[in-house]
Amino acid sequence: MINSNAFDYINVLDKAADASWIRNEVIANNIANVDTPGYKRQDVNFEDELERALGNSRYKSMDAKVGSLKYKNLKPRVINDYSNFSYRTDKNNVDIDTENVTLAANQLKYQGLMASMRTEFSNLQSVMKS
Repeated sequence: MINSNAFDYINVLDKAADASWIRNEVIANNIANVDTPGYKRQDVNFEDELERALGNSRYKSMDAKVGSLKYKNLKPRVINDYSNFSYRTDKNNVDIDTENVTLAANQLKYQGLMASMRTEFSNLQSVMKS
C-alpha cells in the first residue's frame, strides 16, 4: 500500500478488488463441489468488514473515514454460508443456479472496481500534469 492521502481511495479499491478476486475463487470452488456430499457453500465476507470500518465515525466525511482506515486490518474472510442449511438429502447446500448468478455479479463488481481504480489513477495523472 502507498502511504499518502492521495491514494486512500485507491487503497480501498485495491482491497475490495482483492476480496472480489478471492470471492471468484471461492465461487469456482463451490461450483466444483456442487455434487460433493456434505459440502457446505462458502462465501467471502468483506463488505461487512468495510462497512464496519467506515461506520465507526458517524460525523466524519467519507474522505476522513477512508483516510483513517487501517488497511492492514481490512481483510476478506472466507466463511461457510448457511452451514446448518441443506435442502438436499446429501447435506450439500450448493445451488448451481445461485452460484452462476453470484459469479456473474461478482465479475461485474470486479470489473467496476478495476474501472474505478483506472479513473482514480487517471485523476491523479491529470493533477500531476497541471
